[in-house]
Amino acid sequence: MKAIILSAGQGRRLMPLTESVPKCCLKLDGKALLVHQIESLAANGVDEIVVVTGFNHRLVEDVVSGINIKGISVRTLYNPFYAVSDNLGTSWVAREEMDVPFLLVNGDTLFETSTLGQLLSSERVYPITLAVDRKSTYDDDDMKISADGEQLNRVGKKLNMDIVNGESIGMMVFNRAGAKAFVQKVENLMSNTDGLARWYLSAIDELALTGIVGINSIQGYDWCEVDDLADFAHAEKAVKRWCGSVTTTNSRAPSRPMNIRQKVA
Repeated sequence: MKAIILSAGQGRRLMPLTESVPKCCLKLDGKALLVHQIESLAANGVDEIVVVTGFNHRLVEDVVSGINIKGISVRTLYNPFYAVSDNLGTSWVAREEMDVPFLLVNGDTLFETSTLGQLLSSERVYPITLAVDRKSTYDDDDMKISADGEQLNRVGKKLNMDIVNGESIGMMVFNRAGAKAFVQKVENLMSNTDGLARWYLSAIDELALTGIVGINSIQGYDWCEVDDLADFAHAEKAVKRWCGSVTTTNSRAPSRPMNIRQKVA
């Protein structure tokens, strides 16, 4: 399977750590964030990885060139518009890579190996499936979701809290039909005047209205995102905790399960 990692951003909220170093190259427990992601992907059978770069891309290329994991191919794809675009534009740059079933992973989402395993091992009947988690409260920065059973209705940071029942963790899988629909939607949105300022999840949000997007709960499996210095400190502890473990309890998860069951075709 192919995975595409969106790692074009600088990560300004992590300054001064990212003054000259891309967020994905910051080291956690002695390894670049990107390396932790690639090792987890490889452990789940992903054999082709495309890292979309931008800010100080040569450093990312140096990290990638040092990766030597048997059985996988890792390469980079440069987004020359990274400074003026959000990740919808980064997805547009990578659209020609989306011609087969693939995983899309945010460049700042870290996850234990079994978290991705949960997503990939579950039966998927929707062309696009988001990995989602649930917690008791959500803040303005969370990419919140509204779902009806296993079907996604909406995704975005500004959803009405009355309909929110989970959050996207920044990892999703597309089958061939889902990949085609996503590329078409990205191209359509990028043709608008505000395309450069939009997130790729705005494309997922619009596709959800057509009924082709599902969700898969990874509740009980650990993950974290690295947006700011507090997140970075948390991620450092998380990757140390994951080292050598098979499954750890998600510190973000509530005690009550999400009660999401994959539909059978």
